[in-house]
Order: sequence, then structure tokens, then C-alpha cells
Amino acid sequence: MKLTEKKRKYILDAAIQEFREQGFPAARVNRIAELAEVSKRTLYKHFESKEVLFQAITDILLDEIAAAPRLRYHPEAPLRAQLIAAVEDYIAHLTGEHYMGLNRLVLSELLRDQVLARAFFDKAALQDGPISGLIAEAMQAGALRQGEPGFAAGQLLSMVKHFLVWPQFLLGTQAGENAGSVIADCVDMFLAHYSPEG
Repeated sequence: MKLTEKKRKYILDAAIQEFREQGFPAARVNRIAELAEVSKRTLYKHFESKEVLFQAITDILLDEIAAAPRLRYHPEAPLRAQLIAAVEDYIAHLTGEHYMGLNRLVLSELLRDQVLARAFFDKAALQDGPISGLIAEAMQAGALRQGEPGFAAGQLLSMVKHFLVWPQFLLGTQAGENAGSVIADCVDMFLAHYSPEG
């Protein structure tokens, strides 16, 4: 990693720490530079404002989801098992400490600033989630009835997030051993709704 890339990473890490501790409005650029062990001039060379720094952090959040490998449908394997495995991996990522911390930081600011929120959700809407590709291929193969794959993936993941992501996000409550049965139940409901015979 080049020195300029390292400095950029140090600045982003410091900004995440400062935004978490102080909140975006109270965060100070001087403090971010101090935490990153760079000059203010260096910080502004990489990020022209606190707002641009925050935008870079939201991009990290979106990029982490975008970086997830596209899942393929395998007709020789049971679709139920494929969906359960895919959802388990996705939820494990969303509830990981790093992602959960970034998500809390970003969403708390988006609640405060509608302009930032609109820009974030417009950008998020352009991304293809990791499970929608699997669902699209299953629909094309006739294993699921036809529908809009992104919408269908959103339905499935919304059910699972209700039980396994939002309680942890808001309350720190983890599902533990119950997570597997919750995911299986949600997948079964999804399959019943999208059954090609339905």
C-alpha cells in the first residue's frame, strides 16, 4: 500500500472514530487530523470537507455489500438449501461488529440530514444485492415463479432483518441459536409465496 493510500486509510479510520464518539455535527476536523497523525493540510488534500469525509464512509458501507460475490443458482442442488446458506452468510456480514458499527454511524447521521439520506439511498438503489442474482437465475430456470428479483430479495431479507438485524442494531440483542430456525422459516415463507405452482 502506497503512503498516500495509508494516509487516506488513517484519516478514514480516525473520522469513523471521531464521528462515533462525537456525532457528525460535533466532530472536529482538527481532532480527526490529530487521531490520524496527519496535518490538517494533508487531511484536506484527501478530503476537502467533513461532508466529503462522511460521504467516503457511506461509500465504504455500500462498497462492502457490493463486494460480496454474486451468488449463482445451481439447479442440481435444492433451492431451499441454497437460499438458507446465502441468507446466513449475508446476515453474518450485516451483524458483524465492523459493519454494524459503520451502519450505526451512517444511519444516525442520515436520520438527521435528509439530503444525505436521499443521496445514500439513491446510490444504494443502483446496487444489485448479493442474493438477487441467485433469485433471478432461479426464476429464469422455473424454480421460482416470475417476479422482479430485486423486489423478491428485498422481501426475503426484510423478513430476516426484522428478527436478526434490527434487534441487534437497536438493542444489542443477538438471536444466538435461534437464528438458524428464523432464517429457515423466512426462506420457507418466501418459497411458499414464490412457488412456481402457486
